[in-house]
Amino acid sequence: MKVLLAGTAGPAGWPVPGCRCASCARPQSAHRRPFEPVVDGVAGFPFRDLPGGHRSFAGGHGLTGPDGARLLYVPAGRTPLDVPVCDLVLADLLDGPERLGLLRRAGVVGERTQVVAVGVDHRVRSEEELARRLTHWGARAVPDGTTIDTGRPPPPVTPPRRTLLLGGSRSGKSAEAELRLAAEPYVTYVATGPRGEGDAEWAARVRAHRERRPAHWATLETTDLARAVREATTPLLVDGLGTWLTAVFDEHGAWEGDRAPVRRRCDELVRAWRDTARPIVAVSDEVGMGVVPATAGGRTFRDALGRLNERLAAESEDVALVVAGRLLPL
Repeated sequence: MKVLLAGTAGPAGWPVPGCRCASCARPQSAHRRPFEPVVDGVAGFPFRDLPGGHRSFAGGHGLTGPDGARLLYVPAGRTPLDVPVCDLVLADLLDGPERLGLLRRAGVVGERTQVVAVGVDHRVRSEEELARRLTHWGARAVPDGTTIDTGRPPPPVTPPRRTLLLGGSRSGKSAEAELRLAAEPYVTYVATGPRGEGDAEWAARVRAHRERRPAHWATLETTDLARAVREATTPLLVDGLGTWLTAVFDEHGAWEGDRAPVRRRCDELVRAWRDTARPIVAVSDEVGMGVVPATAGGRTFRDALGRLNERLAAESEDVALVVAGRLLPL
């Protein structure tokens, strides 16, 4: 089965005519037309039974060709899970990349499934940003007019195994970390900070983070971070190293006492990070750009976290600084 994508954008195309947002105002290499698939020479969606052996499924969102190849379209707001593994998935991934994780979890998307983003529009700021996100999600975008052969395997994607994301307060580093793993079928979110008992403002922050994460992710609350990394059976998102180190200082009374136990815990974490076989994304605070802490304990903490960031960065394939939601690769 061959699928011609005459158009790959949302209903209004991209850039959207007359729109003054930053995405639509940015010069583009080409205008993307509204989504229009042409399957074996026949245009139109929803898909339908056709003479010659094409059979629709999933309420017209899927089509099985005479050769047995299966095509599935996943529009915004819909995630068909009760279907067999497909050869090609055309999905609006800007509506929620976690839906691709659910499709992988349900076995709809397998290792040989091609995943192509459609419905793309000014929800993403540029073609370059679209391509960057899709690389992390194991998907790709193609120009209008591209023909896809469902019999071909997807191009190989090798995401980094260890990623360290640095940033200041409210920089967008946690959202970027979640975006990196959004399309994974299984993820364990390692929460290292306090739950917020007795602190309404902190509890609201924790709740906002929890509600933003995909509902099918598992959560592990622990300060034994090295063990969590060593024993991981799924990709990990660690948020974050600053709250973990604060807890370690508290556990060992290191603010004004012996800091040797803190150094040992950091050494243990670096070894586990180096040896991990699972993808891991960790969030940490960039502490070198703020004011000098007023207390000796604060300065010691700043120095310890800075050294930990430096050591983990040296053991990572991908390190970036997040500023105002924008990524600066390091």
